[in-house]
Amino acid sequence: MIALKTERELEVLAENARILREILRELADHVGPGVTTGELDRRAERLIRLAGAIPAFKGYQGYPATLCTSVNEEIVHGIPSDKRVLEEGDLLSLDLGLWRGGYYADAAVTLAVGRLRPDAQKLVEATRAALRAAIEAVKIGAHVSDLSYAIESSARTFGFYPVREFVGHGIGRSLHEDPQIPNFGPPGFGAVLREGMILCPEPMLKGDPLPVRILSDGWTAVTGGATLAAHFEEMVAVTADGPWVLTGWIGEEIWGKRS
Repeated sequence: MIALKTERELEVLAENARILREILRELADHVGPGVTTGELDRRAERLIRLAGAIPAFKGYQGYPATLCTSVNEEIVHGIPSDKRVLEEGDLLSLDLGLWRGGYYADAAVTLAVGRLRPDAQKLVEATRAALRAAIEAVKIGAHVSDLSYAIESSARTFGFYPVREFVGHGIGRSLHEDPQIPNFGPPGFGAVLREGMILCPEPMLKGDPLPVRILSDGWTAVTGGATLAAHFEEMVAVTADGPWVLTGWIGEEIWGKRS
């Protein structure tokens, strides 16, 4: 069942998204060679609690950390560790959520650790483009699969493959609400978008068509062919005036600062 948000609910969700955006911005400023993913996790939790919020991921279905830190061939749900030291040229995805006032916020960005190789740079550009395409498809009367089609079509033009095993989602009083938003598929199917829906499209792209593998920790998802992966996610409200990106295009902002 898809929950349409009231104006008051949208206000709370927008404020939560703003807080999350600020935290991701600060985390990005601390990413660099020699930093551990464990350090980033502790910083994320401290910033969330200072903002009067609660980490959304910690303890969720048993997940042991506040932040998901996925490096290089890791797609999503990478567990932070003080043993994982970031190195020059790494590709790091940060996925973070919080809960405040009865509602959730959720977003993800992929960052460069120092200078990226051209193939990694192209993957990031492709994933950002796929997210832009999905958000451009958000309009009253469109279908959920129009976003899926936009993501896959954009990815293919760059020569990359969308991850099929994980999906975007709605968000509100629950972290993951209906509708699910796959990263592939034909247009014109699924729920019709209505004003008051809050969506989290989150394209994850990789360089091979092989199935995703889950590591022995039970969480970390990696590419089947050990190719690089990238992941971006924004919170988007469906409005009469088109898509309202509640998280403020944080992925674009971070890359604008780093370019």
